[in-house]
Amino acid sequence: MAVDVSDAFIKQFESEVHMTYQRRGTKLRPTVRNKTVTNAKSTTFQKAGLGSATTKARHAELAIMNVSHSNVECTLADYFASDYTDVMDELKTNIDERQVLAGSGSWALGRKTDEIITTILDTATNEVALASSGMTKAKVFSAFNTLGEADVPDDGLRYGVVGVQQWTEMLDMTEFSSADYVGGDVPFARGLVGKSWMNINWFPFSGLPVDGSSDRKCFVYHKSAIGFASGKDVTTEINYIPEKVAHLITSMMSQGAVLIDGAALVEILCDE
Repeated sequence: MAVDVSDAFIKQFESEVHMTYQRRGTKLRPTVRNKTVTNAKSTTFQKAGLGSATTKARHAELAIMNVSHSNVECTLADYFASDYTDVMDELKTNIDERQVLAGSGSWALGRKTDEIITTILDTATNEVALASSGMTKAKVFSAFNTLGEADVPDDGLRYGVVGVQQWTEMLDMTEFSSADYVGGDVPFARGLVGKSWMNINWFPFSGLPVDGSSDRKCFVYHKSAIGFASGKDVTTEINYIPEKVAHLITSMMSQGAVLIDGAALVEILCDE
C-alpha cells in the first residue's frame, strides 16, 4: 500500500465502520430516546407533566391544564478507537483484514455506546429485590406493577433488558417461553432479537452491571425514560505515521445519555 492513502480508501473504510456499528455495534441505543446534536457540547431533553381533563358548564370558561414543563441536560463526551497497521504487513494482507479492523473499531464504539446507556440505567431508584433468587415471575410482575402505578405508557415501547443467565431462567417459565402465552421471537431494530411478554420487549444483554453482592442488575424501562444524544456519529480517519512506518486508523464519536424520567425505570436484582 502506498504511503498516501487515497480518499476513496478512507471513504470506503469509514462506510464499513459505520455500517458495522449500525448493524452489530450497539444493542441498547434503539431502545432509548435518540437525538442528534449539532455544534454543541450538551443538549436538553424536554419532559412534560400530566394534564387532567375537566368538565365545563355552559358559557363558562375552560379550565386550563397548566401542564408542567421541565428539561434535563445531557452532556456529550468524545470517544476514540484507534489502532496501527504496519505498512509492510499491509502489503501481505487482503481486503478481509481491512474489514476486520473496521469491525474491531465499530464494535469497540458500540460497546462504549451501550456502556454510556447502562451507566444511566444503573441510576435507577425503583428496585425489585425479592430474596436471594434469580429472575422470577414475581420479580417481573413487581416491575410491571411499578410501571403501571406510575402511569408509564403501556404502548409497546417498554423494554426489559436482562443478563444471559436471567434470560435462560425466563425461558424456563412456561408463561414466557410457550407460544400459548406469547408469540415467537420478535425481531427488534438492528438485528436485536427478543420476546414480547406482558407488552414488554425482553432481550438478553451481556453488559449489564453487577453489584457488590454479585447480583446482576436487570432493568425494565420505557423508551422515553432515557435520553441519548449524538453530537458526532461514527467517523473514521486514516493517517500515515512516519516514525511508526504504519497507518493510524482512528474511529471516533461524540455521545452522551441522561435519565429523563426515573419513574419509568425499574431495576431488578437477580442472584447469580
